[in-house]
Amino acid sequence: MKPLPGRPASIGRWISVCAGMTRGLGALLAMAFAGPAAAQSQPAPKLLVVISVDQLSSDIFTEYRGLVTGGLARMAGGVVFPAGYQAHAATETCPGHSVILTGSHPARTGVIANNWFDLTLPRDDKRVYCAEDPAVPGTASGAGKYAASGQYLLMPTLGERMKAASPAARVVAVAGKDRAAIMMAGKGADETLWLVPGGLATYRDSAMSPMARQASTAIAAAIAADSAPLNLPVQCAARDIAIALPQGGTVGTGRFARAGGNFRGFLASPQADGAVLAAAAALRADRKLGEGAATDLLIVGLSATDYVGHSFGTEGAEMCQQILSLDRDLGDFFARLDATGIDYAAVLTADHGGHDLPERLIQNAIPAERVDPALAPSALGAAVAAKLGLPEPLLYGDAPFGDYYLSKALTPAQRSAALAEVRARLLAHRQVEAVFTADELAAHPMPRRSPELWSVKDRMRASFHAARSGDLVLALKPRVTPIAETGVGYVATHGSAWDYDRRVPMLFWRKGIVGFEQPNPVLVADILPTLAALIALPVDTAAIDGRCLDLVSGPATSCP
Repeated sequence: MKPLPGRPASIGRWISVCAGMTRGLGALLAMAFAGPAAAQSQPAPKLLVVISVDQLSSDIFTEYRGLVTGGLARMAGGVVFPAGYQAHAATETCPGHSVILTGSHPARTGVIANNWFDLTLPRDDKRVYCAEDPAVPGTASGAGKYAASGQYLLMPTLGERMKAASPAARVVAVAGKDRAAIMMAGKGADETLWLVPGGLATYRDSAMSPMARQASTAIAAAIAADSAPLNLPVQCAARDIAIALPQGGTVGTGRFARAGGNFRGFLASPQADGAVLAAAAALRADRKLGEGAATDLLIVGLSATDYVGHSFGTEGAEMCQQILSLDRDLGDFFARLDATGIDYAAVLTADHGGHDLPERLIQNAIPAERVDPALAPSALGAAVAAKLGLPEPLLYGDAPFGDYYLSKALTPAQRSAALAEVRARLLAHRQVEAVFTADELAAHPMPRRSPELWSVKDRMRASFHAARSGDLVLALKPRVTPIAETGVGYVATHGSAWDYDRRVPMLFWRKGIVGFEQPNPVLVADILPTLAALIALPVDTAAIDGRCLDLVSGPATSCP
């Protein structure tokens, strides 16, 4: 199959390689336009499909909503909550994915960041990656050096609850990142897979199914092959503007050309999402998800939007190409599900939002700046240690925002002095919005108001876990990008307490659904109880943070 101009190969080509599947266009169209049924009288769907598009902010969804015609357009024709909130302050990949299918904020899931520090660890590397097991000998938290694990996730996922209620239920997760697959699937899934340079990977002590190995081989071949530049869709022409970077180079006019073997380039391109969707479709067919006695769960984590946002920003030609390709590939994926005749319900959301790079924001008259390197935990700790005569390293942290940890080698008096000095320096800095101690956050009640009304302290409390969070937690001011230099390959990021990072769309679709839009703020934590209600799965809402959202337009309800 030859790709259309301006587009990478569709997932149809991927799936042909992975599983030899075919489809009939006439049958697909007939199913796609079948008449609606009465939503409230429908039985439980046989398959739940949960899709997370990493870094798909509400802003991006709104920006491209009028341009999409495929899978995103289908989801936007269902029940739309455009103001979903990952309500917590630690708007990173791991915390956000931990919320989607647990119904709980990071304060309950225990997943407070992508990385945190455990200064009691016996290994030299005190940093902890959210999806690792640091007890495995010879491992470290760095990429490719850890043993993937879901042990840090403290709340049960939807898949775990489904399997506990019915052992016949099957759960499969495929994602671009291990932390996305692991945090959404939880423990005990039938298959948990993610992209690696060699195709797909799973846990060290788990064997991949034959179909997963077949898909992995096809993906590895695509990673190894050169990728020609894409033609720019006409819809993206206005965004094709070069933005100069402080450390050299430009973004904004990229076309995703890539030399074979460049895995990072593969991840930051539309190819990555196509590969994940194809593998998910092939595994659904192979395992016959949705065809058994119990409702099954298929989890799809699409990470390319996040990698594109980090590498090129959110407002250039690269993001435009990515979203339009994602829309096309999702449409192909849904069409293949339609062709099976399975009654499935789908939800699409994101783990967090994102913000554009400061250089383009400034060009568009939006005040923005990069973080002062002096706020980095290592730099700040060295300055305070020198002033107070304290041993180094004094301060640990993963980045110049979020959690800061004081050394365990300090005496109580030294600790008190260091804490006061670090906090005073942070609060005096013009780029700092707020700093709270662990004691202050532990004493602060969990917020219960609508999420757009939460204070910064409320947002930080929802990310705080006493056993894992720092001694101090820092929030930067709005539009301060916590990347000091662009030479590391990342030009923009997320992770702030502000709404551009917190707001994400929540879209629900099922054949025959009567679509409507609910513009009021809701929580991503509401997804678990909403899906549980569709399959009559009891959930103790007192033990989670979300509530069931009614997906029926009219006096009937889909909630208990």
